[in-house]
Amino acid sequence: MRKNIFVSLLVLGVLSAGPLGVGPALGADSDVTRIHLVEKKGYFEVKETLMNLEPGGYVFEVQNDSGKMVGFMVQDLKTEETLAMGPIEPGETKEYAVEVSKNGFRFRCPINPTPWYEVSVGKM
Repeated sequence: MRKNIFVSLLVLGVLSAGPLGVGPALGADSDVTRIHLVEKKGYFEVKETLMNLEPGGYVFEVQNDSGKMVGFMVQDLKTEETLAMGPIEPGETKEYAVEVSKNGFRFRCPINPTPWYEVSVGKM
């Protein structure tokens, strides 16, 4: 019962996130890198390598292939500031534009429990 209440509150929090549904607007002529993710049941499938990324503009294209409503959250790796967050319906694909700093980033699904995926940027 407690788990159901927690999940319900978590879903409500993600749905009411409002302006966090997408990250900061990036101009059409911005030099952005696209990262394609497919959310499965309990994990993300990453279509590109996440090695050797540099600070700058990124667009996360997240496809929901889990068969249920999920969410996506990306945070600054060091400060844990939320850069973008929002729900994704089954079969839907959403884009989240963010500006990644030298701190790196981490992402996960707060609804369909997945581990944090932590990514460093810049020179290793």
